[in-house]
Amino acid sequence: MNGMRDWAEALASPDVGRRATGAVQLYRAGCDMVKDLLAKWTQDTQFAVLVTGEPIVGVAVPPDLFERIRRENGGRELADVPEEQHTAEFELAAEGMRLDILTPVDGDGAIQKFLDRFGPGIQQVELAVNDVAAAGRILKERFSLSSVYPEARAGAGGTRVNFFLAEKPGGGKVLIELFEAKR
Repeated sequence: MNGMRDWAEALASPDVGRRATGAVQLYRAGCDMVKDLLAKWTQDTQFAVLVTGEPIVGVAVPPDLFERIRRENGGRELADVPEEQHTAEFELAAEGMRLDILTPVDGDGAIQKFLDRFGPGIQQVELAVNDVAAAGRILKERFSLSSVYPEARAGAGGTRVNFFLAEKPGGGKVLIELFEAKR
């Protein structure tokens, strides 16, 4: 396997070893995309104390691949996603790695636009925080990032979310989702 499309496709393999390899490669690639950013952000102690877990890598796939991945991984339960996000998702988790598998539900929305532009692959990296509004303010004020939404909004599973498109130190951009678990 030599690329994101192959790794995403591997998640639907009937071979458990191939699925695990695809998951590890996607998780590592997603974490590598944000490691320098997170290292910089967590040097700010007020931001660091808001972070409550390791990154979750969001992988966008077309609906047919989504269903095959879901089936080969035991028919995982779908997350409750707000309708305006035009997305279905479920989580794969193993040995400290977490992937959110994302697909468009109606040919509209951010996931569909990502797939149209890039094809299957890492669409976002998610970061759990205990106060999404406070973490977002820090990213805006101290790191000059603009949020996608003016304020946090409802996310999957009753979370509060906001998104930041951040420049990667080596070039390119990465979408970061800050999310706060429901209390």
